Amino acid sequence: MKVKNDASRITHHASQIENPKSKVENQFEQVYALVREIPRGQVATYGQIARWLGWPRGARTVGWALRALHTDEVPWYRVVNAQGRVSLQGDGGLQQALLEAEGVVFDAGGQIDLNVYGWSGPIIPWGEG
Repeated sequence: MKVKNDASRITHHASQIENPKSKVENQFEQVYALVREIPRGQVATYGQIARWLGWPRGARTVGWALRALHTDEVPWYRVVNAQGRVSLQGDGGLQQALLEAEGVVFDAGGQIDLNVYGWSGPIIPWGEG
């Protein structure tokens, strides 16, 4: 009998351990859901997305999530770095072209005025609605 009880306790505890891969996938899905809310013609920074999701030091996680995208259903190009610049290597020209097609203006140095084009964020704090 003791063996059965120990086995059931182990099974119970194992079912409560979170799969690290599913945690990452969940975080990525949260990023995608929030990025889908950024209005056309506006941008947000990696750090803003992270803070709105409750991850004060999660800007890199936002970047990893967007880099892992394999769909055009998420407007990834609306996320820029904290200086209002495109951070992508290789696809930076594409990102700038997509933003310009939405009316976002870059200065001669390749910077967006975040005071003009920056999104103010979700109306309801993320996760509270």
